[in-house]
Amino acid sequence: MRWWDIEHVLGLERVLFPEDAWSAGLFWSELAHARGPGATRRYLVAEAAGPDAAAPAPAADPAVRPATAPDFGGGWDGLVGYGGLAAVGGTGDIQTIGVLPARRGTGLGSRLLGELLAAAVEFGCHEVMLEVRVDNAPAQRLYERFGFTKIGLRRGYYQPGNVDALVMRLDDPATLRSAPPGPSPTSSGTPSPPPPQGTKTHG
Repeated sequence: MRWWDIEHVLGLERVLFPEDAWSAGLFWSELAHARGPGATRRYLVAEAAGPDAAAPAPAADPAVRPATAPDFGGGWDGLVGYGGLAAVGGTGDIQTIGVLPARRGTGLGSRLLGELLAAAVEFGCHEVMLEVRVDNAPAQRLYERFGFTKIGLRRGYYQPGNVDALVMRLDDPATLRSAPPGPSPTSSGTPSPPPPQGTKTHG
């Protein structure tokens, strides 16, 4: 993700999380920590080629572009997902994952999560944490398939809806690199709730 992606990400934010969408300022602040030798963030966007980015995904996967990669330019015209990781003191935290509703069930959420976990390994994280809404069962199954386990509950974590959050942890994300998870558990195409975003104000 680069600064020129923020406007498009905000549009998807408002669709996925109308009650607690992140502000442009928050994304700018996160990206400020995603570059340079002391970077502690990794933010990705997924873009689909073609005139109808909101249509069901074709056989070819969307491109997942990291914050530090050059813009693809030209024919890449549809942002269909994004994700972010913070890494501090050997602990990673999945800050956000969002996928365009029309792209759910295609494995894109799994790919974004896998890329973020690979980034956690690059940052030297020995564990990765996240929060997920208690009513988001599809996301919980996805995280469990990647090896996350439930370790706690935070009451009223997501506001203004006052929804509780499960706290989940993955030990040693490096072990996933040799045994990547299989297809997305929502591959049946059944609509699912929005993926979680792991910050105090964002569900």
